[in-house]
Amino acid sequence: MNIIFVSNSLARGKSITLGRNQAIALILGWVSLPVIIALGVYYSMLYGNPAQPANKTAHVQENLNTMAARLGQLQAQVLRLDAVGGRLAKHFGLPEQEFDFSKQPGQGGAETAAPQYQLDAHQLERELAMFARQLEERSRSLGLLEAMTLREQVVKSTSPTLQPVSAGWFSSNYGWRIDPFSGKKAFHEGVDFMAEVGTPVKAAAGGVVVYSEYHPQYGNMVSIDHGNGTVSRYAHASRLLVKVNDIVLQGQKIAEVGSTGRSTGPHLHFEVLRNGAPQNPARYLQTAG
Repeated sequence: MNIIFVSNSLARGKSITLGRNQAIALILGWVSLPVIIALGVYYSMLYGNPAQPANKTAHVQENLNTMAARLGQLQAQVLRLDAVGGRLAKHFGLPEQEFDFSKQPGQGGAETAAPQYQLDAHQLERELAMFARQLEERSRSLGLLEAMTLREQVVKSTSPTLQPVSAGWFSSNYGWRIDPFSGKKAFHEGVDFMAEVGTPVKAAAGGVVVYSEYHPQYGNMVSIDHGNGTVSRYAHASRLLVKVNDIVLQGQKIAEVGSTGRSTGPHLHFEVLRNGAPQNPARYLQTAG
């Protein structure tokens, strides 16, 4: 194969003689050149386009902005926890704060003229770590308040603060009085509620029934042990609805008003004892609610 080169700088043309193999290599190279150029352009567009890293950076920054916004929401949730804790703390006489989980906390304000900056990954990580510690502290505090609330509820439910009859009035108070049978001055160890026969008698507090039968003085009587040395008595009932060792809840019907035993008429005689000593029931009933 002969190739002739012609140029103005040459006095006459030059010819180059190629062998068969050299000619085939030259043709293959010439044909494949456009393919090589096309591949190069494609590679440049795919990997060498300077817009690609910019897009990737913008995407990362967008994710960071989203995470930063979420962080702001979580911080608002912390403020909400503080508010709920405030109400609970106020209930127990602790320093005030306030919490409200019922709705999304509102945020807003005018756009500031102060310079703003975007958080990078390291700054965001530090903010999240700080927030995690805040949540842990709040969780411990709320756990303590929850335990205190539960304890108060238990104490309240086992303290005879519920009036044992929904209707009625004191016909005889706690303390010294003229005995209706002997006419002599005697100490009355409970309070008497005037009520009709059959009126429901409810447990003033939760506990275990330790007595439920007829008593020569008290007639049909129920005694409930509330723990911590506190016992309540319900006397002169017409009907008993619980038995010894029954577990009763505060407000549960345990008997019906009557006039059995040493009684002048239908009423409920109600007593509270603390370590065996009679207490004024009115003091417990006044603490209800």
